[in-house]
Amino acid sequence: MRITEAARHLGTTPRMLRYREALGLLPRSRAGHASQRQYDDRDLAAVQLALDLERRYDVTPAALAFALRAFAEPSVAADVRNLGYRTGRLSTPPTQSEIDRERALRWLGRSGVL
Repeated sequence: MRITEAARHLGTTPRMLRYREALGLLPRSRAGHASQRQYDDRDLAAVQLALDLERRYDVTPAALAFALRAFAEPSVAADVRNLGYRTGRLSTPPTQSEIDRERALRWLGRSGVL
């Protein structure tokens, strides 16, 4: 189906569908550059899932696209994780020596700090 019909089916606008596609929230187009994109059930399901996630978690399409990028690119995930540690939103992972100490204490039948 064409973009106008897809947008109407999803309760959004063609402009928002183009925006979501630019953000990477739709499967890649299988159409060539010369033809207009045709939306199929797979495309509609992806957009509907994105809309549901945006409503459920009160995030923007851009924020959802960034979350996907963090999952897809390990360096982005590492940077976001580092920010989480620095802001206290994530607890700092234990060091290898702390892990080894905890294992030794468990082996000895004692509980440690971790």
